[in-house]
Amino acid sequence: MIRKHSFRGTMAGFAASALALAVSAQAFAGTVTTDGADIVVKTKGGLEVATTDKEFSFKLGGRLQADYDQFDGIYTKNGKTANEAYFRRAILEISGTAYKDWKYAFNVDFGENGSSKWDEASVTYTGFKPVNVKIGRFDPDFGLEKATSSKWISTIERSAIYDLADWVNDKQDGMGIQVSGVAGELFYGSAGINRAKGNEDANGDNNNTYNLRGVIAPMAEAGNVLHFGVNYAKRTTEDFDGRVRSRMNVRGTTEDSKNGNRPDFAPAVAGEFDGDNVWGLEAAFAMGPFSVQSEYLRRDIDAKSGSLRNDREASGYNVQLAYTLTGEARGYKLDGGKFDSIKPADKQMGAWELVYRYDNIEAEESGFVDTKAKIHTVGVNWYANDAVKVSANYLMADSDNIANANNGDDGDAVSMRLQYVF
Repeated sequence: MIRKHSFRGTMAGFAASALALAVSAQAFAGTVTTDGADIVVKTKGGLEVATTDKEFSFKLGGRLQADYDQFDGIYTKNGKTANEAYFRRAILEISGTAYKDWKYAFNVDFGENGSSKWDEASVTYTGFKPVNVKIGRFDPDFGLEKATSSKWISTIERSAIYDLADWVNDKQDGMGIQVSGVAGELFYGSAGINRAKGNEDANGDNNNTYNLRGVIAPMAEAGNVLHFGVNYAKRTTEDFDGRVRSRMNVRGTTEDSKNGNRPDFAPAVAGEFDGDNVWGLEAAFAMGPFSVQSEYLRRDIDAKSGSLRNDREASGYNVQLAYTLTGEARGYKLDGGKFDSIKPADKQMGAWELVYRYDNIEAEESGFVDTKAKIHTVGVNWYANDAVKVSANYLMADSDNIANANNGDDGDAVSMRLQYVF
């Protein structure tokens, strides 16, 4: 008997099979080679198909991050306890190589406010070794913790210092170009321009953001890291409101549209500012299972000539300590100047990591603004295996000249995450 299949049914079956294979990939390991000895299929950590000469490759992967936050005090409008459960990220990642020198990455995030959006869509040319040229939609390069993937940062959320100038790492649904590379197994650098979508001046010309980052790492391998970096970012704009605000490391404050509180460190004043520059410093040291890292960020916001407002300054720093109880070291990559994953030595017990981070942020404008906040984060991460990570953070925040509607200026939060990576 001959059975007929619709095109839609065939494609749906293919998609379901591909997804099932990728999700189940953690159960397999090793290499499968064709009779021609020119194709390698890897199923550990996603699904990857590549030619043995490395001319072509295709990889299907992704991450799922399911979060739960409970918070009170300054984290809510009325000071009472609130909670939120949500998908922080649900990203399907497609990447690979074509004709050896061309690399591509197309990532879709299905977890952002319940709708899908491009997390990245880029093509990179690597033929000008050691320089790489990337074009497309991607996060600009600014800061050590931002360069480190959300999968492998030690706390659930990145430092609050990035809230002070959120545009420095925001692709803004636009297009960009970035030149980066490694030199002498010691230096990493990048320079990029991003053209934000729908951000034109009165003449229709795009307002752009510019990012520069330089890293020197005399020691650059897992468990043996000495890292220093400097960053600069600038954006062109005719006018903006100069608003500075922060979630203070709890994402649930904006997921909760009813009672979540995202305080203003400097209020919006429409059309009073026209200059925006950001500087950043970064440093890290790792020895075996221990690591320490710190970053400093300063944003200078220039008032318009003749404005009744004054120039604004927002600044902050953090210090983070992490220690892996089971002895594994955090990975590190000089190409990108970033920390990488912890690989559990014992796949049954997994790896256990303790972390503490201190954040200090503030905003100033002579005669108008003088706000400050301190956030302590204590956390534990269980890397059950190479695919599953379970995290829990406890946060304590205290602020000056900032309060919710109930005049609360401090608060506590508990954040938890279940992560699956393939």
